Amino acid sequence: MSLPLEGLSAVVTGAGRGLGRAEALELARLGAAVVVNDYGQPGRDGSGAASAGPAEDVAAGIRDQGGRARAHTGDVADFRQARELIDLAITEYGKLDILVNNAGILRDRMVFSMTEDEWDSVIRVHLKGHFNTTRFAAAHWRERSKAAGGAKVHGRIVNTSSEAFLAGSAGQPNYAAAKGGIVGLTTSTALALAKYGVTANAVCPRARTRMTEDVFAGFQRPDEGLDPLAPEHVAPLVGYLAGPAAAAINGQLLVVHGGMVAIVERPRVRTKFDSKQETFTYDELDALLTPHYAGRPPGETFAAAEVLGLKRG
Repeated sequence: MSLPLEGLSAVVTGAGRGLGRAEALELARLGAAVVVNDYGQPGRDGSGAASAGPAEDVAAGIRDQGGRARAHTGDVADFRQARELIDLAITEYGKLDILVNNAGILRDRMVFSMTEDEWDSVIRVHLKGHFNTTRFAAAHWRERSKAAGGAKVHGRIVNTSSEAFLAGSAGQPNYAAAKGGIVGLTTSTALALAKYGVTANAVCPRARTRMTEDVFAGFQRPDEGLDPLAPEHVAPLVGYLAGPAAAAINGQLLVVHGGMVAIVERPRVRTKFDSKQETFTYDELDALLTPHYAGRPPGETFAAAEVLGLKRG
């Protein structure tokens, strides 16, 4: 019996550690040949010298298990290096079928204290990094479809967003903005590429990694069994979205963690008010909106501990 991703090739960015590593291993387990990308900087803020070690280690691990893998250590936020990454997969495996965008950094600060560089660097790695690889993968799939007389191709994009975009994160205005931008990029790409057979979806993972060690520091690991916040809970959904069974899933946002997948609805209108005049006046808006929002907490955020179903240690 063939594996679901047999004969397909994939690129996974930020795959030297954490979520990206788990996703690369899962795609390989499902039969895909994988290009493992990681810039290899030791600091989660993007600091430190780049290193081939993380990407090479994951690629070697895949090959040791009988899979096919190559390492790539370029910076996906660099337009030229992102092109080289996509070209490597095409050259090595004949084509590219799957793109998983995961690379990112953190430079947390309250909005009133954030520097220009802290803003720019996070937007660059997350949002521009997602765009760069998407741009070259999309061009490849479009050309393949044209060469096949307009036939649809197998093309899958799985992007990494975050609930920091959905629920807010006071100390991460740069990260939250980048992750919101990734959702916009995903839905736009989904519409643009659907006619070629390509899908683009985004996941909001909750996982205990180097990036989130502070966020989940208070949530205890279980004494037995798999940690509910282990990246291995996220990887199966990514593998599924990359495969043929998910051909009808496009432009979607899914939250995933600990054996749970939630499909996020697009924003809906909760309540609508119509002016009784030609246009609204200040007093009319005051009479309508002030009572509506009275007593409602700012942002209506949810309690993370309650949603996660975890206990703090």
